[in-house]
Amino acid sequence: MPDLLLELFSEEIPARMQAKAADDLRRMVTDKLVAEGLVYEGAKAFATPRRLALTVHGIPARQPDLKTERRGPKMGAPDVAVQGFLKATGLKSLDEAKIQRDPKGDFYIGLIEKPGRDAIDVLAEILPVIIRTFPWPKSMRWGARSGKPGSLNWVRPLHAITATFGPETEEPDVVKFSVDGIETGQTTYGHRFMAPAAIQVRRFEDYEAKLKAAKVILDPQARKDIIFADAKELTFAQGLELVEDQVLLDEVSGLVEWPVVMMGSFEEEYLAIPDEVIRATIRNNQKCFVVRDPKTGKLTNKFVLTANIEAADGGKTIVAGNERVIRPRLSDAKFFYETDLKTKLEERLPKFEQIVFHEKLGTQAARIKRIERLAAEIAPLVGADVAKATRAAHLAKADLLTEVVGEFPEVQGLMGRYYALAQGEDASVAAACEEHYKPQGPADRVPTDPVSVAVALADKLDTLVGFWAIDEKPTGSKDPYALRRAALGVIRLIAENNLRLSLMKVAASALAGLSVKSADAEKLPSDLLAFFADRLKVQLREQGARHDLVDAVFALGGQDDLLMIVRRVEALGKFLESEDGRNLLAGTKRAGNILSIEEKKDKRSFGGAPDAALYSLDEEKALAKAIGEVQAEASAAVAKEDFAAAMSAMAKLRPPVDAFFDKVRVNDDDAKVRENRLKLLGEIRSATRAVADFSRIQD
Repeated sequence: MPDLLLELFSEEIPARMQAKAADDLRRMVTDKLVAEGLVYEGAKAFATPRRLALTVHGIPARQPDLKTERRGPKMGAPDVAVQGFLKATGLKSLDEAKIQRDPKGDFYIGLIEKPGRDAIDVLAEILPVIIRTFPWPKSMRWGARSGKPGSLNWVRPLHAITATFGPETEEPDVVKFSVDGIETGQTTYGHRFMAPAAIQVRRFEDYEAKLKAAKVILDPQARKDIIFADAKELTFAQGLELVEDQVLLDEVSGLVEWPVVMMGSFEEEYLAIPDEVIRATIRNNQKCFVVRDPKTGKLTNKFVLTANIEAADGGKTIVAGNERVIRPRLSDAKFFYETDLKTKLEERLPKFEQIVFHEKLGTQAARIKRIERLAAEIAPLVGADVAKATRAAHLAKADLLTEVVGEFPEVQGLMGRYYALAQGEDASVAAACEEHYKPQGPADRVPTDPVSVAVALADKLDTLVGFWAIDEKPTGSKDPYALRRAALGVIRLIAENNLRLSLMKVAASALAGLSVKSADAEKLPSDLLAFFADRLKVQLREQGARHDLVDAVFALGGQDDLLMIVRRVEALGKFLESEDGRNLLAGTKRAGNILSIEEKKDKRSFGGAPDAALYSLDEEKALAKAIGEVQAEASAAVAKEDFAAAMSAMAKLRPPVDAFFDKVRVNDDDAKVRENRLKLLGEIRSATRAVADFSRIQD
């Protein structure tokens, strides 16, 4: 079957837009093909700085013919209705229509046949629409063509469109259309400098091979592989090690069509700057990789750059140009760093009095005081020194006002640690200046130093409680203050450090420290706890746990110790994987269903203890006895926080529950016996609530 080759050749496309643009082109074209009845075999899109390309193979040469039936008016209908039916179906007379017999009256059926079109004609229709409606995040309109103003919005000026279609065994045809005066053809262009001449292409294999011969690597992944492999080899040859950076690699591969890796250097005096600042300077300004000494783990005065040309002088001029640009950048960074060291962190804090954190939550200075107070309260709960936690909270935000962080915001916190150590602060205090922002995502490291943990919890809980108090909660997909991330950070800090913490108490304490008062202060901690429950479900689901088990534990009420909730959920999950657990769940569900039906029927609840004198069957007596024993044993195990033992106790209920449902008829003819047995079912439900609300667990 025929294949499609499409290329949109333009000026340089920003690297950050290329991957999505390639994916959008593939999606838009293939969606349209399927909608037109042209089901293809496969498609792949590519991007380089100067082109978007797409190949779709296995497209039918022609659309299938379509036959549809259209119901018309009843026989004997007015002429107006008949004529409308004939016009809509394309029939010349009613003699060409079928008659459908119906008890309510016979009516006409018109058969509409729509012959399929050639696929190349369909492509000529859909491709210009896709090009004109392409979803660039930013686009431009440029100069006139043929004396008329340009009408196409494209990311950069579009110069040529290649569009061919045909089977492998034949010469493909050009898909004829034009966009803003640009006619389609079979002409593309190679590397801007090394092979700028026009290239005639036929189909994808021919196109890709000719581009490579013209110094263009079409596949972005191939360019990444070349850059990475050459950079590793170049550094290894000098006894050094490349500092890998996937994000930078993705960007650099979008800046070149023919990657050529080279190494440059800078003066050793700049190694006095922290490694992270050197990396940020070189990475942000020149898109270069830094290099370290594998023996020490410290950066060296080398960097790796990626050129887009094989230079006649072996790249000496290119390397020298990059060195010439990097040198003053590093000089500036060194100046900023040395200037920052002259002012102690606490001396910067008064400036926060003039910086508003949020119009309803006061200044940054007020927030720092709240975090100090909350960190001091949390410190004993997490095994941290109160004085150190207070000091760390006092200094943690100060580096936001430094020159280096102003230039490179990504090193905030990290520079706080450097400056704290430079002024002689305790190592834990300095570490907390960096780590109180962590964890910032699911892959980020969780602090373990108690001082860092105390300040990190105080920072995140102050943020959560503050925005909850002013009713700025996340809604749908919107979370402008990253409150979901903050909640997940709290959960990970608690769970991974095995911390015992009452979230309700800490939230109430944080609320008390706010100058603004919540409209519903009493409800806020419990509302916030429900938010944590939702985030905990997300966290546990990512770890393979079931979210309904979190619901089952939270439903017991008063559960605000996240570590205990996690442990209880883990124990419950293991229990339900066993045969006893599954059968007990089924029995409990059955008891609950019967109770719900009968309570709805009688319009009353069957609460209260059953009357032992009304037990007439051994199975009733055995179940009642087991419930009493199990409830006491499970409750005692839960009180000791031995959830595995609590589940083992619950397992003892399984045999008497099974026997009860096997031998006992709940809805006995005697009303008193029926009521007593329903109360006994209620006891099953009550007993299992010692560990979880089984009604919340999915089958």
